Amino acid sequence: MSSPRKAVALISGGLDSLLAARLMLEQGIHVEGINFYTGFCVEGHTHAIRKKDRKKPKRNNALWSAEQLGIKLHILDIIDEYKDVVINPKHGYGANMNPCLDCKIFMLNKAKQWMEEHGFDFIITGEVIGQRPMSQRKDLLPVVVRESGVGDRLLRPLCAKNLAPTLPEREGWVDREKLLNFSGRNRKPQMALAKQFGFEDYASPAGGCCFLTDENYSRKLVDLWQARNKKEYELDDIMLLKVGRHIRPQPHYKLIVSREDGENRFLHGYRNQFSTIEIKSHGGPLTLVDGTLSDKDFKQAASIAARFSQGRDADNVNVLITPLDGEAYSLDIKPMPTAEIKQEWHV
Repeated sequence: MSSPRKAVALISGGLDSLLAARLMLEQGIHVEGINFYTGFCVEGHTHAIRKKDRKKPKRNNALWSAEQLGIKLHILDIIDEYKDVVINPKHGYGANMNPCLDCKIFMLNKAKQWMEEHGFDFIITGEVIGQRPMSQRKDLLPVVVRESGVGDRLLRPLCAKNLAPTLPEREGWVDREKLLNFSGRNRKPQMALAKQFGFEDYASPAGGCCFLTDENYSRKLVDLWQARNKKEYELDDIMLLKVGRHIRPQPHYKLIVSREDGENRFLHGYRNQFSTIEIKSHGGPLTLVDGTLSDKDFKQAASIAARFSQGRDADNVNVLITPLDGEAYSLDIKPMPTAEIKQEWHV
């Protein structure tokens, strides 16, 4: 007997990629998954940090999907390579800082490399025509195929009948009649198919998996670039954008103020990289200070940090200021009244 054809599936952890892979398994295709770690992934970060999120599931949905399918999953770290996609997207950004079209092209190109290196025959994705406005419009699908270099070795099982037959279909590796014709943003067909396959407790069908699609996160990223006067980032930068209140009272410095104990502990790990403000006389947040501050700036920053402590109504709050390049010192400061903390300071 001949060996089964082999497909590499892009597994995001969402419902669509789960179903696309299952459809291939139903046809006797050997499937293995790949999942790309960019640093901007939503799951597993804030849920693991914040106390209020402790009851939420902390699973990795890509690993969960692979477990449900009974396939091997390869997680590829592309943090450094992905930077150029975020910073210089050829096709621009979506509604926020999401370079979805460039992202899809990049990931399919990486999948093509993986396919060739490991002797696989074709690639499958969970894409559905018309589901996402930037990367899944019918007129853009050929752009993705052409610029990623995957050619007709890319199969989209959920909407294949709306597209021209690909190599796996023409060669008879898969039965086109058993593929689907989903289209549009309605997720009811996917949910019905999931029920048919017995999948339960899957990730929210319309949920995003990337912080770059989030308006608040994107605003913080843009603020970071503007403050540095250049578009660049490291992993620590993008992790910190996910945590705490970000307040910029002056163009040359920003405060990252923890909102609860879990964030306090997380920010504690960055004490050696930033100046810090700690509340000593009352319960309160740890505040990281990003920038070069004068004594006057530190007083303003300490007054703001004190406002978010349990001493917000006290005449004075004792704080410990530890400059990144200087000696720590204690300061008694009056908390800044809420009315004086301007809305535009909140990044």
